[in-house]
Amino acid sequence: MDNLIALVNRLQRACTALGDHGEESSLPTLWDALPTIAVVGGQSSGKSSVLESIVGKDFLPRGSGIVTRRPLVLQLHRIDEGREYAEFGHLPRKRFTDFAAVRKEISDETDRETGRSSRQISSVPIYLSIYSPNVVNLTLVDLPGLTKVAVEGQPESIVQDIEDMVRSYIEKPNCIILAISPANQDLATSDAIKISREVDPKGERTFGVLTKIDLMDKGTNAVDMLEGKAYKLQFPWIGVVNRSQADINKNVDMIAARRREREYFSSTPEYRHLAHRMGSEHLGKVLSKHLESVIKSRIPGLQSLINKTILELETELSRLGKPIATDAGGKLYMIMEICRSFDGNFKEHLDGVRPGGDKIYYVFDNQLPAALKRLQFDKQLSMDNVRKLITEADGYQPHLIAPEQGYRRLIESSIVSMKGPAEAAVDAVHAILKELIHKAISETPELKQYPSLRVEVSNAAVESLERMRDESKKATLQLVEMECSYLTVDFFRKLPQDMEKGGNPTHSIFDRYNDSYLRRIGSNVLSYVNMVCATLRNSIPKSVVYGQVREAKRSLLDHFFADLGKKEGKQLGKLLDEDPAIMQRRLSLAKRLELYRAAQAEIDSVAWSK
Repeated sequence: MDNLIALVNRLQRACTALGDHGEESSLPTLWDALPTIAVVGGQSSGKSSVLESIVGKDFLPRGSGIVTRRPLVLQLHRIDEGREYAEFGHLPRKRFTDFAAVRKEISDETDRETGRSSRQISSVPIYLSIYSPNVVNLTLVDLPGLTKVAVEGQPESIVQDIEDMVRSYIEKPNCIILAISPANQDLATSDAIKISREVDPKGERTFGVLTKIDLMDKGTNAVDMLEGKAYKLQFPWIGVVNRSQADINKNVDMIAARRREREYFSSTPEYRHLAHRMGSEHLGKVLSKHLESVIKSRIPGLQSLINKTILELETELSRLGKPIATDAGGKLYMIMEICRSFDGNFKEHLDGVRPGGDKIYYVFDNQLPAALKRLQFDKQLSMDNVRKLITEADGYQPHLIAPEQGYRRLIESSIVSMKGPAEAAVDAVHAILKELIHKAISETPELKQYPSLRVEVSNAAVESLERMRDESKKATLQLVEMECSYLTVDFFRKLPQDMEKGGNPTHSIFDRYNDSYLRRIGSNVLSYVNMVCATLRNSIPKSVVYGQVREAKRSLLDHFFADLGKKEGKQLGKLLDEDPAIMQRRLSLAKRLELYRAAQAEIDSVAWSK
């Protein structure tokens, strides 16, 4: 039994250290899933005395009005031997062996949150662990006492504020309610019973505790209440006799108080038959035993919650990325790995694994042919233009056999116009590659993690593409210029044959400028230009792919890597400028994951040993 409760205590303590009881999550936190016992009662109902009796130490602040102004999460840890001590969650490395100092620290920490005014309350808990051989393993939450009216100096909302705070604890299905009611007041008016009944109408998780039995009017007793006749709960009512104010003033210790409590029930005729299940010692044992059974019943649910939360935390940590290396070599390696990941995503777009690379083929198969077709060479080779260029090429002496210079000028003027579509193809592919760069960057989670690195990689990649574009444009335009600089010989060899078949060499040289002759020249030139156009339609894509696509796949970040190798650790660190909030979030998640994995191992070992 102690192992189970001690396990829950350890998990709750770890949750407290990590703040796992309040962090937002799509799953309930481990703290919420672990069973706890909430102590509920009206002001001056004896709550503090009951807690001190269970602990066996005088450590809680006392006074009139609202004394408990913040929830106190009290974790009791049974130790085999050694000196008793206490630790606060907000002072994790400080041990308190003087319990008067514990009381003072509770008051001081309350004031730090609420201010010195004794009228204010806060829902922020104080976490206190007590280690002692004289306690049972338990976690108890002492809540502010319920009140019916606001007194002078208190806000009007304080009645509702306290009730809402109490409800936030006892509404949870894993919460065991310890309802404290004074026996010298009518049970029907008990604040603790009233609110407990609302959240637990069947009394399945409510333990009723009667205090101040020894202060009842003469001639009255609490037997009907203790036997469940006045108000029945699933669990038997337990009566306790706390120290009186006089005892407290005289510093009567808890051991003596517990002895007097046992004597009271065993020596009082009305309660003698109930003495075996009365008293604060019995209350602690009952709660501990019940807590054990609740924990056992919750183990499958805890295992499911922990497994789901581990998966959630691992997914979130994966999304946030790896933590930054501390040394220069580690940082350089980390940056290189991120860049390789980005480069791999970029190549997958080009290779068809990811979408986008098909747009390049569309440029070659649709945009380039359409642009070449729009050149409309037939208009450029109109009769007037042919006559003009042929005549200008002849100069002062008309050509004798074939107007070779005229042909050259007509062909060159037509082919030169193909530079426009060639440049447009280069630019179109460049724009697509830039778009794929941005897509690959957005698909590389690590680059989202480091804004400066993202900017540097993006700039370096775009600069590389621009260099490749310039080289590709130069090479592609050279293809056009090569067609201009050297015409295919076979084309000229056909001209004499054409003349022999269709011309008459005895005609006047000036007849060579007639429409029929010029039309034939225009037709021949168009035929040659179309042949060149078909050649370029095939060679331009090859040049573009070789100079841009292939180079982008091979050496997109080569210049960046060369510069990277020259940087020192501090400069590399500037590239890995992760948002501090993300760093803190990763650290917090890693600690939570460690907690949940440890919890998984411990709970699994307990489950297997059952």
